[in-house]
Amino acid sequence: MTSSRSRRLAVLASGHGSNLRALADADRAGTLGGSIVLVMSDRPDCGAGAIARARGLPVETPGTGPFRTKLDADTELHWIERLRAHGVDTVLLAGFMRVLHAPFLDAFPDRVLNIHPSLLPAFPGVDAIGQAWRHGAGITGCTVHVVTRGIDEGPILMQSAVPVLDDDSIATLTERVHAAEHVLYPRAVQHFLTRPFAVEGRRVRWLAPESA
Repeated sequence: MTSSRSRRLAVLASGHGSNLRALADADRAGTLGGSIVLVMSDRPDCGAGAIARARGLPVETPGTGPFRTKLDADTELHWIERLRAHGVDTVLLAGFMRVLHAPFLDAFPDRVLNIHPSLLPAFPGVDAIGQAWRHGAGITGCTVHVVTRGIDEGPILMQSAVPVLDDDSIATLTERVHAAEHVLYPRAVQHFLTRPFAVEGRRVRWLAPESA
C-alpha cells in the first residue's frame, strides 16, 4: 500500500487535547506529513476545542444524538458529510470517546487512526493505564493503530514502550504514557501518510521506498 492520499486531516477529540496539541505542533513544524484542516468534537466545552481555536484551526461540534458512548446513525452520517465538506481524507482520533460504526469506517476505509494507551493487544478498552498498573505489568506503553470494527483490534502501525516503575502510581504512570503518546502519534501519522507499507493479516510491514 502506498500513500496516494490528499493528506487533508481531521482530528476528532473529546478531552483535554494534549494529543491534538502534539499533532498540531507537528503540523506547524512541517513534520506531520499532512495538514489538519478540521477539528471535530462531541463536547463543545472540551479543552481540545480551545487548543484548536488558539491555533487557528476550524472547529465544529455537531450534535451527537441520544447515546453517551456512540453516535447514532443519522448523526454519524452528518459527521461524515461535514468531514467530506472539508475535503478530509484521513481521520485521527485523539481522545475521542465515542465508538464509530461501519458507515463511518466505510466512508474512510483504512484511513481512521487511533492512539491507545497500552501495548496492544494488551489492555484494550477503557482505563488501559489503570489496568496495566493494577495487573502489575512491568512494561506498558502506547499504540497507534488503524481503526476497525473491533474495539482496539486494528492493524498496529507503531508502538512505544513505557516501563512501569516500582514506585509508580497510576498518576505518575499516566503522565509518562501520555508523554510517550505525544512523541509517537505525530511520528506514526507521518509514516502512515508518506511511507509505503503492506498489511499482512493484522501485521503492518513498512517497506523501503523502492519496494512501493
